[in-house]
Amino acid sequence: MRTKHKDPHISKAWLWLGSTTLPLALVILFELSKGNQGIMSGWVWFVMAPLEQALGRLWSVFPFSAAEVLTALFLVSCVVWAARAVVLVFRQKAPLVFLRRLVALASVWLWLWAGLCWFWNAAYYIPSFAQREGLSAAPCSVEELAAVTEYFAWQAAALSTQVPRDGDGHFAEHPSDSFVRGPEIYRNIAWEFPSLEIKPIKVKPLLFSKLQSILGFTGVYFPFTGEANVNIDAPACLVPATVAHEMSHQRMVASELEANFVGIAACTSCDDVVYQYSGYLMGLIQLCNALYPVSPDTWYEIVEKTFTFELATDWDDNNAYWAALDSPAEDVAGDVYDTFLKHNDQELGIRSYGACVDLLVNYFGTKIATEP
Repeated sequence: MRTKHKDPHISKAWLWLGSTTLPLALVILFELSKGNQGIMSGWVWFVMAPLEQALGRLWSVFPFSAAEVLTALFLVSCVVWAARAVVLVFRQKAPLVFLRRLVALASVWLWLWAGLCWFWNAAYYIPSFAQREGLSAAPCSVEELAAVTEYFAWQAAALSTQVPRDGDGHFAEHPSDSFVRGPEIYRNIAWEFPSLEIKPIKVKPLLFSKLQSILGFTGVYFPFTGEANVNIDAPACLVPATVAHEMSHQRMVASELEANFVGIAACTSCDDVVYQYSGYLMGLIQLCNALYPVSPDTWYEIVEKTFTFELATDWDDNNAYWAALDSPAEDVAGDVYDTFLKHNDQELGIRSYGACVDLLVNYFGTKIATEP
């Protein structure tokens, strides 16, 4: 009986072709599908979210960030792969080997982008958190902005004396303590906003936190492991609010605008004094960034009548920390992330962090109006 001979070169050619065309097809399919909110919602809520949350709980058994380890291994592997390709060109005079290695490397990055599209970017194309929960993000007046800013300042000031401090008055809650209590802080807010209800998942500290600070980031959500990762080198007084922010991404709040709002709302509504204070402080920073440019005198009046020594200390510590790290690297990283957000139709780009003010003013303004 005769058997047909298979050319191994042909098999390899098909493998190479498939390794590049399949991820490209997935990217194209995503671009064609992202405008259909029904398809995106079905994918996110029935496939993407359950899978990522399961992965997050799976990786929770490890105290370190698997995302950080995998990212480091991936980047080192890419550098080694590319370096070996260059060495082969000079040693063996094999330009085709060099070309194949570059194609393979490009294919890996294409697979990464396809995975990012389907396992994170899809969340940008479902109904927003505000739409899901019927919240208003209508523009606000300066007077409304000032009223909510003053409310946050009073709350932060009152809580500033109730949190742990060292002998010099600096915030002294260790980030690890905040991490332990973090998974429970969404319990109260989930009663009001049911879409935030999930089984709690641990948050991870970043080993290379200083690098995150140099690049201007306080945390990152890694969809391939479902982990919320937080920069613990940043000022400790804002670490709890950052924990809440990153955990909102685990709940499929993709927009940075909304993630900031959700994190602040979760902190201020929980029963943990440290998280409450951090949330009001984070909100106050957001509100200040909006109020000061349009009415600096109003801002200074609020500071003069509300700020305690403790609140002023944390405010100054935070400003000094970031001022000391200001560098071109942060600007470049900011521009890259800004481009990423705009690619996913987040038109405000990185300014989305400031745009959460409209949600804060509308939501807390209503609360203020109904308080006795």
